[in-house]
Amino acid sequence: MQQSPVEISVLLITYNHASFVRRAVESVLNQRTSRPWELIVSEDASTDGTLDIVRDVVQGDPRVRYIISEVNLHSNESVARAIRAAKGRYLSMIDGDDFWIVDDKLERQAAILDADPKISACFHNALVVEGDSTEPTTRRWTPSGQSDTIGIDQIWHGNPYATCAGMMRKQALANLGPWYSNLTTMITDWPLYALCAEHGELRFIDEPVGAYRLHGQGVFSALSTRSKLAATADLYRLLDAGLDRRHHERATSGASLFFTDRAESYLGTGESDLARLCLWHALRAGGLGQAVSRRRWLRLAAAALR
Repeated sequence: MQQSPVEISVLLITYNHASFVRRAVESVLNQRTSRPWELIVSEDASTDGTLDIVRDVVQGDPRVRYIISEVNLHSNESVARAIRAAKGRYLSMIDGDDFWIVDDKLERQAAILDADPKISACFHNALVVEGDSTEPTTRRWTPSGQSDTIGIDQIWHGNPYATCAGMMRKQALANLGPWYSNLTTMITDWPLYALCAEHGELRFIDEPVGAYRLHGQGVFSALSTRSKLAATADLYRLLDAGLDRRHHERATSGASLFFTDRAESYLGTGESDLARLCLWHALRAGGLGQAVSRRRWLRLAAAALR
């Protein structure tokens, strides 16, 4: 009997996740759906036995394929190659230190995409896991009040979704170019959502389906606050260039708003040095006078210099 075509490709991106990856893989294998799916493990030359743990959990499951780095790539190529290899029309990503907390996550989201062809991606919420804890907190990654639908304008203002909580149409990522593979900012998901938003709306359902881990060993989370801000500023510029500047005004406006909002937040917590840095990034982005009024920026700058 001929096997049904794969409908859903799950992309597990992992590097040195030995302490967590068993839970991640098990949460994928435990999914209940009648849809044919595959798991692509993109393993980026871990040095802690991550790959051995994955193989032990999988036990030769024919739905699982591997893409293994000879050396650590330290770039978004670890994600891009999994996207290229995926056979499904729907893609779900999960990092090796996160896990799903419901067993019908794939079925729920595939049904949503089936029902509305105008949606290019859909997202649920995720609960935050602190450090090495085995159980999530009650804190939701996406704040309450998040709009249930956003488009191309809003996604440039920031990424409100957890990596482990979404599903995208692969067709929306057909034009993913070398610029994405070359990104070393290690912000993997936000550029993909921007691409998706070119093809349709992004839908959000405020129900937790995943657990998103915050810990100091993450490639991005281990960076200092200043380094994270610099990486985000770089991402705006590189994404703008990678999309051939067809969203240039959105990119500059979004970057200026992103950093101005964070400057105001840092002023509220008394961190004037970080507020000043954010205001510099907002000015450098070139979007003042669009989503951010010059009057607002000058008011915050005066407060940051006191």
